[in-house]
Amino acid sequence: MPITIATETPLSADGRALIEASEAALRAVYPPEECFSFSAEELATRNTQFLVARADGAPVGCVALVDAFTYGEVKRLYVDAGLRGRGIGRALMEVLEQAARDLGLGCLRLETGAALAAAVALYRRLGFEECGPFGGYPDIASNMFMEKRIGLVLRGPQRAAQVSSA
Repeated sequence: MPITIATETPLSADGRALIEASEAALRAVYPPEECFSFSAEELATRNTQFLVARADGAPVGCVALVDAFTYGEVKRLYVDAGLRGRGIGRALMEVLEQAARDLGLGCLRLETGAALAAAVALYRRLGFEECGPFGGYPDIASNMFMEKRIGLVLRGPQRAAQVSSA
């Protein structure tokens, strides 16, 4: 089953379906007040890249990269439940990481929860480590914050390049 990954609009029927499936998966684990996900409209901005994985033309997963200027935020990583464990999530994250590097972002951050054990395990395998709260998310027991340094930081308050370990 060959997988293709490309940037698409979250406002398409396929984009919305993936986002709705992602939301349903979150709500199966967390109550609404502990879900901090973005809607299709919130992902349809100039500073967001929405990636869709397809198998035989059918949408099977997604992830979004939000350019927060000094870091990239990972949002909405989702893979169809019937296709998990086949490397699709890893492939989506690898494409996202390259997109972040292409933008000159030196750090990726994400907010997740320990109850999403498979996702947390994937993030750890990809080199993400726990960090403190960021981006205005509440520091509540169900939240887990992670980040990964991905290389040279080309942007920041001083606009000077800084080297970080990758």
